[in-house]
Amino acid sequence: MVAENGSWVAVVPFWAVWPYEILLLPREHVTHMAALSDAQRPDLADMLHRVTAGYNRVFNTPFPYSMGFHPAPADGGEHPEWQLHAHFYPPLLRSATVRKFMVGFEMLGSPQRDITPESAAATLRGVMQSSS
Repeated sequence: MVAENGSWVAVVPFWAVWPYEILLLPREHVTHMAALSDAQRPDLADMLHRVTAGYNRVFNTPFPYSMGFHPAPADGGEHPEWQLHAHFYPPLLRSATVRKFMVGFEMLGSPQRDITPESAAATLRGVMQSSS
């Protein structure tokens, strides 16, 4: 876990294939954005700020990233099995000057990590706690 508040947690998953990859999850079961409670919405804004500002402190530079939310399918079904979540995939690998922008299969099908998820989490936790 790298950051948390009352409604959300940010973690580096053990299966991360990108250095500094983050998975953002609500603490309670939520299937889509419209289902967020009055407390979860500002807490989400807080976590988005903490994660993106924390990224900027990893190499003391603006830190680009690809990010996306994954809500339940929009097919009219309820999908109680689904959990809303977001992924952050930053292209900075080892320094502010080493960037790797990838899309499609290359983005998720080919691991780019040369550090462990645990060491990435420790770095991110350190920069995110310094701003709390």
